[in-house]
Amino acid sequence: MAKKTDLSAIRNIGIIAHIDAGKTTLTERILFYTGYLHRFGEVHDGNTFMDWMEQERDRGITITSAVTTCYWKYSFQPSPTLIEPSNISSQPETLLSEKNANLHECRINIIDTPGHVDFTAEVERSLRVLDGAIGVFCAVAGVEPQSETVWHQADHYKVPRIAFINKMDRVGADFEHTVEMIRERLTANAVALTVPIGKEDTFEGIVDLIEMKAYYFDKSSKGIKYHFQDIPNQLFDYAAEKREELVEIISEYDEGVLAQYVEGIDISPIELKKAIRKLTISNIITPIFCGSALKNTGIQRLLDAICLYLPSPSEVIPAEGKDTDTGESVFISPHKQTSNVNRELTSFAALVFKVQVDPYVGKLLFVRVYCGVLKKGDIIINQTNKKKERVNRILQMFSNRKVDIESLSAGDIGAIVGTKISITGDTFTKRENDLLLESINFPDPVISIAIEPKTKGDQDNLSGALNRLQEEDPTFHVHLDKDTGQTLISGMGELHLEIIVDRLEKEYGVKANVGNPRVSYKETITKTVEIEGDFIRDLEGKGGHFAIVKLRVTPLKVMDIHQEQEEPKIIYRNLISEEIIPRNYWKSVEEGALNALNDGPLIGCPVEQIEIELIGGQYNVLITKEVDFIIAASVAIGKALVAAEPRILEPIMLVNVITPEEFVGDIIGDINSKRGKIVVIRNQLTKQNIVAEVPMSELFGYSTSLRSLSQGRAVYTMEFLGYEKTPLSTQNNILKGVTGSYQ
Repeated sequence: MAKKTDLSAIRNIGIIAHIDAGKTTLTERILFYTGYLHRFGEVHDGNTFMDWMEQERDRGITITSAVTTCYWKYSFQPSPTLIEPSNISSQPETLLSEKNANLHECRINIIDTPGHVDFTAEVERSLRVLDGAIGVFCAVAGVEPQSETVWHQADHYKVPRIAFINKMDRVGADFEHTVEMIRERLTANAVALTVPIGKEDTFEGIVDLIEMKAYYFDKSSKGIKYHFQDIPNQLFDYAAEKREELVEIISEYDEGVLAQYVEGIDISPIELKKAIRKLTISNIITPIFCGSALKNTGIQRLLDAICLYLPSPSEVIPAEGKDTDTGESVFISPHKQTSNVNRELTSFAALVFKVQVDPYVGKLLFVRVYCGVLKKGDIIINQTNKKKERVNRILQMFSNRKVDIESLSAGDIGAIVGTKISITGDTFTKRENDLLLESINFPDPVISIAIEPKTKGDQDNLSGALNRLQEEDPTFHVHLDKDTGQTLISGMGELHLEIIVDRLEKEYGVKANVGNPRVSYKETITKTVEIEGDFIRDLEGKGGHFAIVKLRVTPLKVMDIHQEQEEPKIIYRNLISEEIIPRNYWKSVEEGALNALNDGPLIGCPVEQIEIELIGGQYNVLITKEVDFIIAASVAIGKALVAAEPRILEPIMLVNVITPEEFVGDIIGDINSKRGKIVVIRNQLTKQNIVAEVPMSELFGYSTSLRSLSQGRAVYTMEFLGYEKTPLSTQNNILKGVTGSYQ
């Protein structure tokens, strides 16, 4: 049974980073030092608590975000000389630091997210509901490509962050260079609060720049025992310089600190901590810590920092939604809701951010509660689809372990059981017409493969399993190829689809054959046209069908792949009055028009970047039915797309190559031959980082090509940027089936 925690003592945080930066190892140590785990697992041993899926343990990577809860006690005062555990227990209520005086207890809800770009949806939906995050960086590799991606995702959601430079014990670790990379590539106001004592095999502890003390962690107790002492003489000048730098940055934004700094008054640790907390929550600065999760060094100081500097649910920017009755904006905090109209609003609101199909429990909906209380047995209303459902169970999650609880309150993250027709992004309330929280946007899939069951016995099971996987993962799509009749599965990359196929066999017992990867293209138009479509049938005295629809279709500007805010891909407008077509048929026209965009005229791909306007039509009061307008609108769109000079849109990937300098020329030449555009070439410690934009269709087999060009010494990552029009020569090749398979 979870214990009740005051709202101000809750921290909802995520661990975000590039693959192999040490997120999962760090989370294991956090759970160990807070007393939740008896012993920690290791990624290389395949026994970590948070990576519970078989595929995660086999591959040593995080695939799905895992949620857990732990408790930690902290203080604004310097820590005691020696910390010892009172008792190590598997229960989160047991705290390793509970003997300390003047401590405050925090409940930390942690989401450990994947680092591989193919699973970016897990990061996206986690950041949507988190109040703070820890960005983990490898002290050897510095700021890696996926580090930048997830950091900017957090920027989008305005999530306050602290940075942890991990792996200070590794050969090649460079704290100063990593700090500079963070400032250069991520945020200018990143400021070190700790610095390392030594590096590589001489790394033995950290210096706290606020307290100006050196912390050492006892190896024999796996870092559970630690003590502080005076800073070593050879390190004191460096630490003093870094503390001066810290105070200078803080004084730029805090008047109290500035006044003391100008007068030469020594600023107390408590005053500095309060100023840092305020500036971190306001997203003005990013505190930096360092250590080694694998070597059990510096983790307790990071836990203190989570409690000291990251916000509680009541301190973050209120969540935004829409009043479903008026369309006005609504801002939701744990204590109140405000809108531009004088209307009583919700007493409860929660957002579904993840769906998981559990073989024993059934469908789990992971929710973040923004205000009010949800109790077991409550009837809730899904404001997205207006369906009522009963909450049969409420669970507190500890990775894949579950504990039944009676309720969830504002600021809580948990899972509910009992709802049947809810998906990621849905809003739950308890009133009929209330509010709709801002949903979660996910990127479109960029790669597809054909899939079929190996045996007839697998046929029925395959369809059900794919539907369940699609329900869990918003970036995984399943559909039929209209020309071949094949089932196509689409995702964010080859690894993403490889994991899906592996899960089909291991979790659902379905063996399948898969085809070669193919690009997920889209289509658009380049010309404005006005077209009529009709559906007129005379059934010789038995009634009939009659509907005429006139539409104007206009190309929208293809979205800049570099823009941060996503604009609508399809716009539909009704420009007619009820005298032309009665109101009860308007929805049918819209439905027919939008459904017709699923099948473009060139290669049958979805059509985007288009505006549709209903500008005219006719009906017969005696025989016209709703279905007549659905069909007439579909006919009009079909004609319009052909007449409006359609074009194919292709997915563009941001490719990051890290290579020794001697191979840069050959790699750039290869990228240019693939219709790629070089964005930047920059130093990456002792190597070079080439950033380029390359069409997805040119990247199949790139790992083999890159190994050949660099004697196996270069590595790369790629992530989806957006869609751009293909050159006409490439489009002609696609239509001839020469370049890139298509879906």
